[in-house]
Amino acid sequence: MKFSEQWLRSWVSPQVDRDDLISRLSIAGLTVDNVTPIAGVFSGVVVGEILSTKQHPDAANLRVCQVSNGMQDFQVVCEAPNVRPHLKVPFAIIGAQLPGDFKITKTKMCGVESNGILCSQAALQIGDRNDVLMELPADAPIGQDIRVYLELEDFSIKVNLTSNRGDCLSLAGLAREVGALYNISTVSPAVVAVVAVHDKMHPIEVLAPHACPRYLGRVIHNVDLSKPTPLWMAERLRRSDVRGINAAIDITNYVMLELGQPIHAFDLAEINGGIRVRMAEEGERLALPDGKEVSLRANTLVIADHSCVMAIAGVMGGEHASICNTTRDIFLESAFFDRVAIAGKASAYGLHTDASYRYERGVDWKLTRKAMERATSLFLESTGGEAGPITEIINEQYLPSIMPILLRAKSVEQMLGLVIKPEQIEQLLSAVGLCISNSNEGWWHVEVPSHRSDISLEVDLIEELARLYGYNRLPVRYPQARLVPQPKVEIRVHLQEMRHLLVARGYQETVTYSFIDPKQFELFNPGVKPLLLANPISKDMAAMRLSLWPGFMKVLFYNLNRQKNRVRIFESGLRFVGQLDVLKQEPVLAGAVCGNRFPESWANSNDSVDFFDIKADVEAVLGFAGAPSEFTFVPGIHPALHPGQTARIERKNCLVGFVGAIHPKLLKILSLNRPVFVFELVLAEVISSNMPKFSELSRFPEVRRDLALIVDCEVAANVVLDVIRKNAGEWLIDLRLFDVYHGKSIGLHRKSLAVGLTWQHPLRTLNDDEVNTITQNILASLKQRLNATLRK
Repeated sequence: MKFSEQWLRSWVSPQVDRDDLISRLSIAGLTVDNVTPIAGVFSGVVVGEILSTKQHPDAANLRVCQVSNGMQDFQVVCEAPNVRPHLKVPFAIIGAQLPGDFKITKTKMCGVESNGILCSQAALQIGDRNDVLMELPADAPIGQDIRVYLELEDFSIKVNLTSNRGDCLSLAGLAREVGALYNISTVSPAVVAVVAVHDKMHPIEVLAPHACPRYLGRVIHNVDLSKPTPLWMAERLRRSDVRGINAAIDITNYVMLELGQPIHAFDLAEINGGIRVRMAEEGERLALPDGKEVSLRANTLVIADHSCVMAIAGVMGGEHASICNTTRDIFLESAFFDRVAIAGKASAYGLHTDASYRYERGVDWKLTRKAMERATSLFLESTGGEAGPITEIINEQYLPSIMPILLRAKSVEQMLGLVIKPEQIEQLLSAVGLCISNSNEGWWHVEVPSHRSDISLEVDLIEELARLYGYNRLPVRYPQARLVPQPKVEIRVHLQEMRHLLVARGYQETVTYSFIDPKQFELFNPGVKPLLLANPISKDMAAMRLSLWPGFMKVLFYNLNRQKNRVRIFESGLRFVGQLDVLKQEPVLAGAVCGNRFPESWANSNDSVDFFDIKADVEAVLGFAGAPSEFTFVPGIHPALHPGQTARIERKNCLVGFVGAIHPKLLKILSLNRPVFVFELVLAEVISSNMPKFSELSRFPEVRRDLALIVDCEVAANVVLDVIRKNAGEWLIDLRLFDVYHGKSIGLHRKSLAVGLTWQHPLRTLNDDEVNTITQNILASLKQRLNATLRK
């Protein structure tokens, strides 16, 4: 919201300087972004009148003018296309100083003497037009200093409002805030009901009362839009950064800035039949004033006649029935549109306007008639005409309801940390229009005015009190609490510990978006229906992820393209399983590795990372559970992983996750030119741990036996180790697979697994007979279950 300081002070003028006013507004939550002078620095410019003009003898684009400053006449050469006799313009006389440290002196233009300059808006830095002279009203006093006549000792103030303060998107709202902050009254322009001088009432139908609970219309005959907008109004609009167009549009914009109620005017002669406020038909077209067309959606509220759409309600009017300089009769509209019905429409059609900005943040639903009367008065004063009666359609059941709020002094003291006197509470809240009634000791009933849609709870009232009292005046107190150490749950693994472990193993944590490209979703999860967003940020971020891997691919691609030869990343986040009716959000821990196994060094090889590197990292993470034997890696199938390098991770027959290599075809589609290995673990299946138990350390020696077992190639090593573990007895303390061999000497379809077994008794030394007996039992079980033999 941008406004003129002079305009604001015409409503409310605290006896403080500009800096204090800006500071108080900012502290109260109405942050001032910038303050700029509304004109450049110049002097010696007066109101001049062009008495006569004639063609320059040697230049076709120049005119020789006689200009009066009220005391004498001057010859001035000018090239502006709108120069003409009897026109009043800013006249920079000899000796004047213009912006940019430009001093006016006598000069010659193509051989003809020129004594001064006739100025455009841009020359004085009070506008952006540089192609024509700035035209002043016919009654402008000749010879008066322009700075005095236009009251240019003024500043434009831009306030950045939060989305809940739609009540301050007007001079009336800002004046109300300033008055409350300084405890002074405001003086607003008188708005009186205009007496109708004819009985013409245009028919109106409101077919969507839920979206438009209140609609007012009025016919004004015989307006003269060839008349210029009054200078005072044009200047206030310009200083509010609103471009002037014609008197009708300028008046509607002025009322919107002054009161906060958007108003629209239609050319009555172009309206076919009556006004119809309805929802658009799917695909219906609206021609815009700039010549473009938009295709409307069925959820869009429109203003139409009996032939076509004239405007998107609360957003923008169309070309049909738009106001032009030849318009004689107008239909003036003032309406309250439901915020939900308007929200998002400006963004959907790319038509952001001042009106939509206000409707989306909430417009006072009691303001429509006052705004209609104010706009009518301005039309009659500026353009003439005869006003008819107001036609008003109200659907009470769809209007916002106002419920009183209970405010307790105890709550104020508790939340603000200080005691505010009851009379001060009443004064502060009443100053912004809140009505306090049924006041008793310690509590009040507060009725919220229609312009404050952001207040509905007691905490809102307390926040309002803090704002008006002054955040800078609230006491500073540090929070106090009893800090009790929380016991650590030893049967639960903390995610933080897993993250620290992965960082220690060379991983870097990343954060990727929860929504991905639907095409990537299909690549990683073919045949699965994605959960799509109704209003995505972009087309390539429209599907909720079923895995963290698609996000990793973008990170890898980005890093590999920047000569990163070793990438190890991980992330903990949510994946989304199912659809909205049965949506499940699962916390997962995932990682990806690519490139060299070790960092570049003279002591390290350049070997690339492989499946067993990432498997070792996963085993380290799973080791936090205190029961590594509960987790098994079995060959698996996943559509995004290489069939020969994919393992399912299971715990007691429950799926924990996957680890493997990204499928080569997928790598080619993703433009990744080297192998990528990934893992993903469901945290709910990983974080449960076994209770640690202390076992006394044995003082007796260990006994180790190494066995080279020959089994079929299809037999997984973990199956062999599981059989050994079950038959090795209670004194087994370590079991390791330390070699795998394939060769012709043992058969093409067989393999040799070398395992090391270590026993230790807690109370005595084991003898060879005991160990040999256990070993024979193990070999017998392996032979019986897996057809395993001892390698000779």
